[in-house]
Amino acid sequence: MKFKRVFLIILDSLGVGEALDASNYDDNGANTLGHIKEHYDLFVPNLKKLGFLNTINMDENKEVEAYYTIARPTNPGKDTLNGHYEIMGIKNDIQFKTFMDNGFPRELLDQIEFATNRRVIGNKNCNGLDIIQELGERQLQYGSLIVYTSNGSNLQISAHENSIPVAKLYEYAEKIRKIALREEWKVGRVIARPFTGKPGNFKFTNERQDYAVKPPTMSIMNFLKENNYSVISIGKIADVFDCEGITKVIKAKNNHEALNKLSDIMTKNFTGLCAVNLSDFDSEFGHKRDLEGYAKAIEEFDVEVPMILNKLETEDLLILTADHGCDPTFKGFDHTRENVPVIIYGRNLKEPKKLDILNSMSDIGATIAENFQVNKPFIGESFLEKLK
Repeated sequence: MKFKRVFLIILDSLGVGEALDASNYDDNGANTLGHIKEHYDLFVPNLKKLGFLNTINMDENKEVEAYYTIARPTNPGKDTLNGHYEIMGIKNDIQFKTFMDNGFPRELLDQIEFATNRRVIGNKNCNGLDIIQELGERQLQYGSLIVYTSNGSNLQISAHENSIPVAKLYEYAEKIRKIALREEWKVGRVIARPFTGKPGNFKFTNERQDYAVKPPTMSIMNFLKENNYSVISIGKIADVFDCEGITKVIKAKNNHEALNKLSDIMTKNFTGLCAVNLSDFDSEFGHKRDLEGYAKAIEEFDVEVPMILNKLETEDLLILTADHGCDPTFKGFDHTRENVPVIIYGRNLKEPKKLDILNSMSDIGATIAENFQVNKPFIGESFLEKLK
């Protein structure tokens, strides 16, 4: 074992340029980080030292303090699940369905109404806070279910706690999860979103519950858990993998809370993997095409980087990466098919430099697996020996 603890931080949606097959997704020219930097005077001195900005063009940086490269996506699709699957060594040939243009088909809605005995309202692609302000009073009055999607492969159901108790909403979500496993409707996640408040001031509670499909195969997290290593999830990692292979689940509502939880975990004595998802980049800024907000979120993360580096022990490894792109300058509001940055830092690494481009995001998982000497994942090639 070269490293006792590995901290994997997924900067959700922070891609660095169109993938080789971007044309298959009508994503030619997408570049999340590149376009943010092009349109905004991005000030990220700490990330710059790690080679983060060099991943845009893969140019040489002799003064870098970390290893840096990019990884190409190989799993189909550009959704959260497939991106995370690939990072963790899971090959998946299923491209999950999205319903962003016209909402969900009538046949699916009929099935939901039959299974829940509730009328469905909404059925569009929108921000969750917007739709509960628009339809919350109607939902509360008639006891209907607000159904919507919020970009990506998901089906969300929402109801006021005074109209439909949280436990009952979860029950409905479980039923819908089974319905939405049919191939023509197969979304990655069904999400229950209870809310409270009064008309004009409705707000979501912290009782969100995600129902993801089960991963198609075991991931490196399963292999680590089987060998009695810790696998700690901060943020939505556990939701993405339906808690498969995870030993400790730590919820976090936003980037700030996730980083605070990470800071606390870094003081603990454990051996294994801590995986963190920073979801605000994607949900709060990428999908909303808020370039300035996205840029400021990157700058806010940059401020936290010294804290993270200072808390690393000599036997720790830090990996920063992303799961897909979500270019705030691009057309539409969907994810973008992009390569992702890969930054590798450790106190004992003496030869930081640019690495060759990784042919798959799964090389990250393969490297973690080799470090802990567990089963090799189904896809991916380790770059552990290159870290000196």
